[in-house]
Amino acid sequence: MKILLNGSRRLSLVVFATGFLFLASPHRSVAQDEMVPIPADANSSLRSNPDSEVYFADILVRGRPVFQMGSLADLGARERAKIINRRVNSLLAQSETLGQVTVKPDDPRQVATLRLNNRVLMTVTQQDAQDFGLSVEALAERWAEQLNLAIKKPPLAIDVGQRLYGTVRQLLRDIITNLPSLLGAMVMVGITWGVAKGVRFIGFSWAQRTEGDRSTEILIGRLGYGGVWVLGSIITLGVLGLNFGALLGALGLTSVAIGFSLKDVLSNYISGVILLAARPFGINDQVVISDYEGTITQINLRATTMRTYDGRLVYIPNQEVFSASIINNTASPRRRSSVTVGIDYDADITQAKQVIQNALTSLSGIEKEPPPEILVMELAASTVNLEVRFWVDSRRLGFLTMTSQVCQRIKEALQAADIEMPTDIYTLLFRNSPLPTDTTGNSQSDNSDSELVLPHQNSANG
Repeated sequence: MKILLNGSRRLSLVVFATGFLFLASPHRSVAQDEMVPIPADANSSLRSNPDSEVYFADILVRGRPVFQMGSLADLGARERAKIINRRVNSLLAQSETLGQVTVKPDDPRQVATLRLNNRVLMTVTQQDAQDFGLSVEALAERWAEQLNLAIKKPPLAIDVGQRLYGTVRQLLRDIITNLPSLLGAMVMVGITWGVAKGVRFIGFSWAQRTEGDRSTEILIGRLGYGGVWVLGSIITLGVLGLNFGALLGALGLTSVAIGFSLKDVLSNYISGVILLAARPFGINDQVVISDYEGTITQINLRATTMRTYDGRLVYIPNQEVFSASIINNTASPRRRSSVTVGIDYDADITQAKQVIQNALTSLSGIEKEPPPEILVMELAASTVNLEVRFWVDSRRLGFLTMTSQVCQRIKEALQAADIEMPTDIYTLLFRNSPLPTDTTGNSQSDNSDSELVLPHQNSANG
């Protein structure tokens, strides 16, 4: 019996202590009204709660902010607003008719609750009243009136205006909040631009002093300019608060897709870097690339621009340039040309060579070193073919002009020296043809063949 009495006394003490703590802690009951579990140590909650530094959060109705509510000792502002927003929007999603938001004071706890359709939306506490400098009842009436205006669906024009106002207000608030980061990012972009311009200028100057090649200048300047911008962009994003770990993770997940989608673009850029570094040709060089021949006008990291001899511009992707065979006609300032001329078998070859040599000597466009060469290349059917080799300017205009002048001068010199340049002659035999007749009308020999000798240029008509 004594054990039962002692147990009942202990139970009574526990119940009395629990009731006393319940009545003496109004904020703990508010937290229960907000449907959030109460931690045992409020201080530890503030330390572990990442939203503890956010003191106010928006109460939203149909996505539009109505007013702001502060945090409590054991409940962050965001979590508190999230609970209230969920209650409000759950009532708005129902098809039943909504009444008016009413205020119900709770004097023993010195709080007031806002109710809608017999459901508690939120609790106005002494902390809220202190934050806004009003009494609990006055603040509760103000919030109830603002909720009633927001819940009552306004006309379309007013609704659009309110939404625009809320969006602009939130945007301005975000801009003001992030203003230091934005200013820092803008300053960093300006610094990056200035440093990149300086690095490009230094790269150009250094390449001009050391290499003297325009392609190398372009490569060094652009690589330096791009490298500074990449570094500056990373620092700028860091100023804006970018999480580089998340960025690298996202890049790692999407690197395969990016590689496949940008395969051709990246291949062109990499080929452009290799071409600018290897320098198989430069600007103003006359080259042959695959089926195109012309003058290089520009070398970019993505494509090479060529102007053909008929005045057209051709943009060749660097990947095709890199994989094609390239003939650079102007890699050397001099280029060898040749002309073939045929003389008669009865002509003096030594005399013909001397005539041709004298004709070439009088032309100023032919290089003196190495001297022209005159070689007997072929004993053809009707002519002895001589090949005349000489060196001229490697530019296309000079090359074609001098080759034409050499052909004209050789022809005129050989004609002046009475050296024949016969064409190819073919002998055609006509068998079983009608017998030719003499002047008396009698046929000649029965076994004779007719023979017709034609020059080469008339053989097709024979």
